[in-house]
Amino acid sequence: MRLLHTMLRVGHLERSIEFYTDVLGMTLLRQQDYPDGKFTLAFVGYGEESDTAVIELTYNWGTDSYDLGNGDGHIALGVDNIYTTCDELKRRGGKVTREPGPMQHGATVIAFVEDPDGYKVELIEGR
Repeated sequence: MRLLHTMLRVGHLERSIEFYTDVLGMTLLRQQDYPDGKFTLAFVGYGEESDTAVIELTYNWGTDSYDLGNGDGHIALGVDNIYTTCDELKRRGGKVTREPGPMQHGATVIAFVEDPDGYKVELIEGR
């Protein structure tokens, strides 16, 4: 077995694709409309689906937002230099919600950025 993808429901597909590709540097791997079900799926990632886990962005036509509640988690990305990465993400229009620094009760250096729908993306240095 292997992890294939993580699915996120998004309110504005093009805005989300732009965030994951232009801000986080992923590639749009494929996109397909399902008219009978009134939804569109777009898959983004850093490599081919056959080799790496990716993110599935699900847009349900006519739904502009979702209540994330208090049970949502986050996506984690490994980065080489978290400080320059955060500077670059801000330059690209990303919203850094937690500046780089050691995690609470640990030494791992982390930061968080937020996608257009409010999902958190954790950046972890050295992974």
